[in-house]
Amino acid sequence: MLLAATLALSACGSSDQPPVAQTQTPTATPTAAPTPRPPREVRRSHCPPDVAGCKTVRGTIIYRELVDPDGDGDLHVIVDAGSLTLPGMTVIDVAKDLRPARDPRLGDRASAAGPLATGSYGQEQIEALEFRVQRP
Repeated sequence: MLLAATLALSACGSSDQPPVAQTQTPTATPTAAPTPRPPREVRRSHCPPDVAGCKTVRGTIIYRELVDPDGDGDLHVIVDAGSLTLPGMTVIDVAKDLRPARDPRLGDRASAAGPLATGSYGQEQIEALEFRVQRP
């Protein structure tokens, strides 16, 4: 019995070594999600006062026809606004002399003003007298 008590005490005894510090597992500190920048808005196009039936539209480009089938060099884009061609969509026909130096990309913001005309498929579209594009 004395031997068992001695062995038990020696197992629990102290040593000359300092106690080992318990290391804590690092925890992640939550950080706030970055605040997204608001998209850069394209300036609104304006109708000239002397153009009857002039319409304006401003929206995101969802389609573009960069090579015009009839070869006159104009640009056609569809924006997700205005409802002039279809509900929620407007076709814009941009003449060669108004075509921007850099063709717009899908997702760019566009603004146009001009009279309504009938397109080659019978759709209503804006014949742009003013056209602006802004990359978001």
